Amino acid sequence: MSDAMVSAVGVHKRFGRNEVLKGIDLTVDRGTVVCLLGPSGSGKSTLLRCINHLEKINRGRLSVDGQLVGYREARGKLYELHEREVARMRTQIGMVFQQFNLFPHMTALENVMLAPTRVLGLDRDRARERGVQLLTRVGLADKFDAHPVALSGGQQQRVAIARALAMEPKLMLFDEPTSALDPELVGEVLDVMRDLASTGMTMIVVTHEIGFAREAADAVVFMDDGIVVESGPPAEVLGAPRHERTRAFLSKVL
Repeated sequence: MSDAMVSAVGVHKRFGRNEVLKGIDLTVDRGTVVCLLGPSGSGKSTLLRCINHLEKINRGRLSVDGQLVGYREARGKLYELHEREVARMRTQIGMVFQQFNLFPHMTALENVMLAPTRVLGLDRDRARERGVQLLTRVGLADKFDAHPVALSGGQQQRVAIARALAMEPKLMLFDEPTSALDPELVGEVLDVMRDLASTGMTMIVVTHEIGFAREAADAVVFMDDGIVVESGPPAEVLGAPRHERTRAFLSKVL
């Protein structure tokens, strides 16, 4: 079995005439945490959405756990998968967005239970048991019956993480999960992510939290203008960046 959980080879993505990804090559080994850094508009979030096939790539190859994302290959040509097949693949990839996207009329526990019962066909008792375990794990054992309006932003984001984990994904994607939070709430979400990383979950995190990248990442990838400028261990990319563009970015955010 290959060590690669995610493999991107020559990935291009356009929106109209605007080429957002310009030939991305990236490998994420299973059980590792990779942080994507870079200025706004560099293509980080677009790459994340392509990995989950929320956006379709225009050129290149993108695979998760050895399977092409959104396509099958036959006789050297790519054929797009039916939406049902894409949805089935997507159940194995958890994604946490900037906005929490919780259902406001449901309690925290009901939000976590919904996808396992609707998508995986889990019976309600088993889904409830899993939901209780996950909400406890993210520090919300006293919030099972709370609705989103009664939760802080940090608590809502922790519910969103528990909801993603309820599908038992093989890969977790985080798209700037703390950017919508008040500064004093950022730490509680990052603590949950650090704990998740310690369990061996493969994670790709788009973030501006340099401290988290330095502590939790196995590799840091700096992107700018749709390309990977440099990548490597946090100590190298953050401590001794080789490229002037990386140095200029870090000088502004540190």
